[in-house]
Amino acid sequence: MEISRRRFIRQAACAALGTSSIASTVWNLRSINAATAQAISSGTSEFRALVCLFLYGGNDANNMIVPTDNANYGVYANARGPIALAQNSLLPLNLVTPDPQGRTFGFHPNMPELQSLFNNDRKLAVMANVGTLVEPTTAAQFLNGTAKLPTQLFSHADQQVEWQTGWADGPRSSGWGGRLADLLTSFNNADTIAMSISLNGSNTFQVGNQVSEYQVSTQGPIGLSGFDGTDGGIRYQAVQDLLNLPHQNLFEAEFAKITNRAITNNALLTSALTGVTINTPFPANSDLSDQLQMIAKIIAVRDALGMRRQIYFCSVTGYDTHSNELTTQNNLLLELSQCMNAFYQATKELGIADRVTLFTASDFSRTFQSNGGGSDHAWGSHALILGDSVKGGDIYGAYPTIAIDGPDDVGEGRWVPTTSVDEYSATLAKWYGISSPTDLATVLPNIGHFANPDLGFMNQLPPPG
Repeated sequence: MEISRRRFIRQAACAALGTSSIASTVWNLRSINAATAQAISSGTSEFRALVCLFLYGGNDANNMIVPTDNANYGVYANARGPIALAQNSLLPLNLVTPDPQGRTFGFHPNMPELQSLFNNDRKLAVMANVGTLVEPTTAAQFLNGTAKLPTQLFSHADQQVEWQTGWADGPRSSGWGGRLADLLTSFNNADTIAMSISLNGSNTFQVGNQVSEYQVSTQGPIGLSGFDGTDGGIRYQAVQDLLNLPHQNLFEAEFAKITNRAITNNALLTSALTGVTINTPFPANSDLSDQLQMIAKIIAVRDALGMRRQIYFCSVTGYDTHSNELTTQNNLLLELSQCMNAFYQATKELGIADRVTLFTASDFSRTFQSNGGGSDHAWGSHALILGDSVKGGDIYGAYPTIAIDGPDDVGEGRWVPTTSVDEYSATLAKWYGISSPTDLATVLPNIGHFANPDLGFMNQLPPPG
């Protein structure tokens, strides 16, 4: 399979993190035991799934959610120039809580499904101006050089890793989803597949110290090939015999262990998925659609797998819109809106829409000021959260002042985030079942730097006890 240079670099970085994680011998097992005992004693071990949808390349959130009141739209149109969307094409958002500055907003015209989930169903929320931060930072601190900043701030590869690790000020050997899985994996049947399941290859988000990601294709589990027919059966038995031999060499023993586990997991999941049908229609000719549909199918067999907690990762590329932005983003946001809606409707079909939360993330947003045919790397972005446990119909956090060289700008309309990835992630982690400050700090080590570990966009689990 041919892969792009950027995808190769990203997967190589993920592999390096995974190697570091395997080598690590420092892990606080007491935290795992405490979290598990606390959740079981409080009766909160019912099924929950988090689905991370990563938009690789840096989604231009300035064109995903646009101010529609005349004053702010005029500023928007002037700065964006050739990539500005027509004011009358924007899909109005009816906020539960009016904007404190009296602004009104609209979605990109190709997002009618998400507009309906926001306005009518109230199951979709927007997290405004969220991004990587080491500590609360203002534009003035950035410009006068006094701010402690994330490493390699406008780099694709670095910002992808920092979003997924929840660690903006240096290398980290695991992702925040992986650390979350480490704490809560005991909810699940230990003899079944891993609770972290990726539908799009290696990622940093799911790298844990105890739990490794289990990669599944859009067609199902990835098994051995070339073992069909009589001769194939003979070859397969020969492979099994070799794997089951006693191995004195540590590398050989580990290879045999991992391969045997992969064979067992493939058989288990293949059997569980046999005959599973999702009646909800999903868009055709879309890899994202295929990923989300397979996630829905695996969720449907959660009881057969002994699963009470699952963390999924899916992604789509193409959001690096330096040029030809209008056409490119028209297609991307159409796909995003249709696929997210189909997935939500599938969770309703399965009767677990309140147990599954999908959230988006991306490297960063794009410059508010157009470069002519597109926009360049920026910082604070807007994210989407979807599910029946979401307090939808609102924009959370602080939507930036959209002014070039304004109070939130560090150059060309690069907004300083007013909400950290840590706070965004912590709110999701708390819904997922993390309740104690100690466990939350294990998942997100920098959360103590910020004031809001719960941003209020989720209906949280009841406290233990």
